[in-house]
Amino acid sequence: MRVQRSGHRAPFRYGVLSRREFVKAAATAGAAAMLPSCVSPSLLDGGLTAEVAILEAAGYDDGLLEVIESGFELVPPPDVTGKRVVLKPNLVDLPLDDKPSVTNPAVIAAAAEAFRRRGAGEVIVADGPALRRDAMEVVDGSGLATVLREHDLEFVDLSTDTVVRLPNAGGVSPDSHLFFGQTAVTADVLVSMPKMKTHHWAGASLSLKNMYGAVSGVVYGWPRNRFHLQQLHPAVPDFNLTLAPDYAIVDGVVGLQGDGPILGEPIDVGAIVMGDNLTAVDATCARIMNLDPYRIAYLFFALARLGPLSEAGITQRGVSIDTVATSFDILPHLAALRPGGGTGDTDVGTVI
Repeated sequence: MRVQRSGHRAPFRYGVLSRREFVKAAATAGAAAMLPSCVSPSLLDGGLTAEVAILEAAGYDDGLLEVIESGFELVPPPDVTGKRVVLKPNLVDLPLDDKPSVTNPAVIAAAAEAFRRRGAGEVIVADGPALRRDAMEVVDGSGLATVLREHDLEFVDLSTDTVVRLPNAGGVSPDSHLFFGQTAVTADVLVSMPKMKTHHWAGASLSLKNMYGAVSGVVYGWPRNRFHLQQLHPAVPDFNLTLAPDYAIVDGVVGLQGDGPILGEPIDVGAIVMGDNLTAVDATCARIMNLDPYRIAYLFFALARLGPLSEAGITQRGVSIDTVATSFDILPHLAALRPGGGTGDTDVGTVI
């Protein structure tokens, strides 16, 4: 197991999202939310379609390998025979007591084994925790270190990995180039493996948002407030158009609701959501969480460029959304993200 280490904790900066800042950040989502009422949602998809697998998963103890293999049968990943697969979980911070803020190690282990059974030549786990300079604090504290040893898996900290400079292929944010960890860039197959959770600024943190952890901490610092405070939503499609993941496996067995991405409360969902189109996967997860994907600004930015959002454009495999639908608590200022919209107090909300 290889990891680049540092002995310092990342600086954690709290702030309060003012009404002006929130309205500015949410303006695109608000406008987007009105469009489906006057334009066919499938037309907004730009002709793109996708398939998403929803699998029931009762817990983390047993059966996850079979669940993920069943998902692969429903929505196959790319051919991994002899290839280097990089699993990119969400390891945002050392989990607080009873707050499931990170991708559960059991899901990571099951995914690694499932890809090995499909012939992967190498499987690596890699992430750049947003709130810890020393990634091994999260790896150890989350229980992932034990899984890495038991399954002979290498871990790479993408925040301190060799930096690769890539032209910004999205152009939604003003950056001409973006800087990523080399291990993610050089993967033959890159898999986003987030925790299903709310986010006190973005609304939801899912497979597209998970790519924040692939950008370089050496360049952008911790916790990447350079993006969070200035261009939270535009950066998400830019990251994913510049360094496009090949597949997503969302840990929705137990989600995190309320004041995510780290301070929320657990919520039992009992689902693993999988697919080869991350926009469609995230739209499906949003509907499971009782959120309107059109009202999440970064998803609307991704619409028609990265994938579909409409129910008509997404074929659900496995169980239906209704089977696992679980309404997540959200902070008051995010009330407009519910289907049908609403109003909320936009003067509150800690941000990272």
